[in-house]
Amino acid sequence: MYAVTNQPPPLEPYNLLQTDRALREALVREKAGWAAEELTALGKTLGEPETVQLGFAANVNPPVLHAFDRYGHRIDEVEFHPAWHALMSLAVEAGLHASPWAKPQAGAHVARAAGTYMLVQIESGVYCPIAMTYGAVPALRQAPAAVAEWLPRIFARHYDPRFRPAKEKTGALLGMAMTENQGGSDLRTNTTQAELRTNEGPHRLFRLSGQKWFMSAPMCDAFLVLAQSPGGLSCFLVPRWTRGGERNAIHILRLKDKLGNRSNASSEVEFAGAEGELIGEEGRGIPTIIEMSNYARLDCAIGSAGLMRQAVAQAIHHASHRVAFQKKLVDQVLMTNVLADLALESEAATVLTMRLARAYDEDDELALVWRRVMTPAAKFWICKRAPLLAAEAMEVLGGNGYVEECVMPRIYRELPVNSIWEGSGNIMCLDVLRALERVPHAGELLLREVGETARGDKRLQSVAGRLERELAQNDWHDESRARAIVRDLVLAMQGALLLQHAPTAVADAFCASRLGGEPGGTFGLLPSGEFHAIVERASPLPQ
Repeated sequence: MYAVTNQPPPLEPYNLLQTDRALREALVREKAGWAAEELTALGKTLGEPETVQLGFAANVNPPVLHAFDRYGHRIDEVEFHPAWHALMSLAVEAGLHASPWAKPQAGAHVARAAGTYMLVQIESGVYCPIAMTYGAVPALRQAPAAVAEWLPRIFARHYDPRFRPAKEKTGALLGMAMTENQGGSDLRTNTTQAELRTNEGPHRLFRLSGQKWFMSAPMCDAFLVLAQSPGGLSCFLVPRWTRGGERNAIHILRLKDKLGNRSNASSEVEFAGAEGELIGEEGRGIPTIIEMSNYARLDCAIGSAGLMRQAVAQAIHHASHRVAFQKKLVDQVLMTNVLADLALESEAATVLTMRLARAYDEDDELALVWRRVMTPAAKFWICKRAPLLAAEAMEVLGGNGYVEECVMPRIYRELPVNSIWEGSGNIMCLDVLRALERVPHAGELLLREVGETARGDKRLQSVAGRLERELAQNDWHDESRARAIVRDLVLAMQGALLLQHAPTAVADAFCASRLGGEPGGTFGLLPSGEFHAIVERASPLPQ
């Protein structure tokens, strides 16, 4: 009988928190150590074979649109596989959709970031409605009547997938519909119209008419929507059911056939006089919703960092078991260089996103600068580096990594959406320039944070000096330099964080390879160093 040999076992069961040293350390350092027990339990559940299989099942059984029932009545419902609902239930019960708002405390956003960082490693599609609900709460709070009605349902840790009015459900989730086919990121070109219908006490109700090019997770209970009202571009909360208990006129035209994120439904929709409630001040739609965008951008960085971690874990796991030319792959010098380089990129993304999440827990001047400047900066750089890392990690597995039974193709397809969603790379970099120009002392405060560490490392001093010269020019209209400035800003901050908190082998290798010149797109170019120590630190094997 044919025997299968020299094949690594699946990376399961394992605990996604206990086997991730960088994440465990960041959890304590960024003031969320109190959540370790709950997150350890979540990490164990996510790493169980049954949970891992849910991710595969949700992707091979994508959602299906039912626009009409068999009699021809318009129903606009999307059917999801049971695996999707199981993963959504797990995420909501863990509070990943709203826990920092429902129970604010020091480290709450960090704890939630750590949970979502682990969730995406098993399945990223469910992250979309979780992230949108999380980001929608600050915008919703600009309408006291909506807050009283919706927040108790949003804060509930019970996933209720039933399609019925939110007042009849035990929990609710929110989505958003911003972009239109003619404008994309240029939201001011939106043509969807909103006409005042009535004032119902504290509720200002409008009728919305128009189309949206992307509306993700269309089975959410309500959506934040931008539309042109008589007072200008405004923000509206558009529920799936009207206040009178009828299906709202949200017509799902089709589901997008996407490269990745296939377990999640993304749709084109038409509002045919749909009922919507004004959120915030009329004519101030973009300022109303901008805070939601910031949280969504944070989640893009967290999501990419989590997927990077899973790609590295799979690569190291494979290399630790697979033998070629009489040696394990992990012990072959060039492969060790590649794995160590991948591990550096992953840990740098982890420490930066967890530090960024802490800024959302704090309200001092530095935290505000981090939120406004480093959020788009981190989204740009981490989301750009992630697909390169996934491709290299897939190559470590060879042909085994290129087949759909492996998680690596799904990771590779998933990552580009984080760079595109909530503003592509150019939008992020231009936003960083605007923030540096408009936020008082932003550049000075960030440079000071880097400079305190740079005094002990000449490589970091060099990048910090170059960055200081760039910012001192104050030529915010030279958009051609935006990507270079943001790259230097992120690399300098990652280098400073690793020098402060990571083992010497990790920090030294990162600074030598990323701060010594132009960071390339190919991994495995590290100068000589303690490669095995770096790989061992990143290994998902029991530690």
